[in-house]
Amino acid sequence: MQNRFSDQNKTISSFYEGVWVVCPSCSKKAIAKANIENKSARLYCLSCGYNKETSMEFLYAGQKALTSMAAHLYFDAELWLQHPFKNDVFIAFNGEHLNYLEQYISATLREHKDRTHFTLLEKLPKFYHEAKNRKALLTIIKKLVDR
Repeated sequence: MQNRFSDQNKTISSFYEGVWVVCPSCSKKAIAKANIENKSARLYCLSCGYNKETSMEFLYAGQKALTSMAAHLYFDAELWLQHPFKNDVFIAFNGEHLNYLEQYISATLREHKDRTHFTLLEKLPKFYHEAKNRKALLTIIKKLVDR
C-alpha cells in the first residue's frame, strides 16, 4: 500500500513564528517567537529562564521598516532541530515543520497541486526529495523527535 502525501502548498514562512532553538545560556531547548503585532521577537527558555526580546523593526532609507524572517534569526540562535546529512544539514524550525517534512519524506506517492514555485517543498534541497535518502532521513527525524 502506498503512503500518500498531498502538498498543502505551505511556504517556509508558515513555520517562522515559533522556532525551536538551542538556549544560549544552558544549551537546552528554547523557543524564539516573532510577534508581528508588537513588532518584536522574544527568545525564552523554560529550563533556565533565559529571556531576551528584540525589535523586528529597522531603519531603511530613513524610514522604519519591519522584517519578517524566521524568529531564530533575530537572535542568531542555533536551530534545535538540525542534523548533518552527507554534505548538507537537515533542518526543521519546530515540531509542526518536522512533522510536515516527515509526512512528505515518508510518502511513496507525493501529490502536488497548483504549484507556485514558492512552496516549501519546491524550495527544499534535492536530498529531501530523493527516494534513496528516505530511510536515512526518517532515521534523522526519529532522532530529532526523541531529542
